[in-house]
Amino acid sequence: MSHQAEFSKVAEDVKKVKKRPTDQELLDLYGLYKQSVVGDVNIDRPAMVDLKGKAKWDAWNSRKGLSKDDAMSAYVTMAKEVIEKYGM
Repeated sequence: MSHQAEFSKVAEDVKKVKKRPTDQELLDLYGLYKQSVVGDVNIDRPAMVDLKGKAKWDAWNSRKGLSKDDAMSAYVTMAKEVIEKYGM
C-alpha cells in the first residue's frame, strides 16, 4: 500500500472509533492532518471568541515547518494508536 493510500485509509478508519478520543488527541490529529494535506497554516488566526477555531488553528500552526511527508507519517502513527486505544 502506498504512503498516500495508507494515509487515506487511516484517516477514514480513525473516524470510526468506538469511543471519542480526548480533545488533545483530536487536536493533534487535526494539526497533523492539515499539515499533511495543506502544509503550513495559510489562514489568519480566528477571533478571540472562537475558542474551538483558535484551538484548531493553534494545533495546525504548531506543526509549521514539518514537511507534508513527515506530517503524514506522524498522522498515520498517531491515528493507528488512537484506533488501537479506542477500538473500531
